[in-house]
Amino acid sequence: MKEPQDNTPQLYVWFDMEYSTLELERARPLQVAALITGTSLRRVLPEKDDIRLVIQLPDDAVLSPWVEQNLAELIAICRSPEAVSIEDADERLAAYVDAAAGPPAEDENQRPVLAGNSIHGDWWLVCRFLPRFMSRLHYRHMDVTAFKLEWKCLHPDSEFEKENPEMIRQYFPEAVLPASGSRHDAYYDLQASIAELAFYRRHLLRVNNR
Repeated sequence: MKEPQDNTPQLYVWFDMEYSTLELERARPLQVAALITGTSLRRVLPEKDDIRLVIQLPDDAVLSPWVEQNLAELIAICRSPEAVSIEDADERLAAYVDAAAGPPAEDENQRPVLAGNSIHGDWWLVCRFLPRFMSRLHYRHMDVTAFKLEWKCLHPDSEFEKENPEMIRQYFPEAVLPASGSRHDAYYDLQASIAELAFYRRHLLRVNNR
């Protein structure tokens, strides 16, 4: 009898993207960030390898009023020499995944899983703009928002404090964060998502990381 094959993905590619409008058909990426962990939620590559990129923004890009008001500093960087092309970002993201997981596995079940909060929107834009990165990923997602909704049903008066850097460090000790919260920064947000999943594992699922 053959031994059953373990096709369970062993890596999570934590990902977050800031984009120009919630109308996904018209949205353009502004910023991308990625950090890879094992299923234990521990880094598999050093912090210096994490992806933190601001993306060039075309002149004709559609910006929602909220983005214009709240992400003005980011928009300015997107229109400066500091920004990289979306093609360059795609290459860097693909290389980052390959450094952790090796060349893309022929069996999609063995590829890393895209993870984050409300990750479906990011996934949709990854499909549009980041094809090389997309080709490295599993067809399933780890969406922390599903656990958030369940937690709110059971504990309506309690929540994970995503804007509290100390709480993030408590549940994700390897986090690299500024002294104060930086919501709507892709790199900050994905680390908050890692910590949030660890929080739900401990308090909702009763799972301790090994």
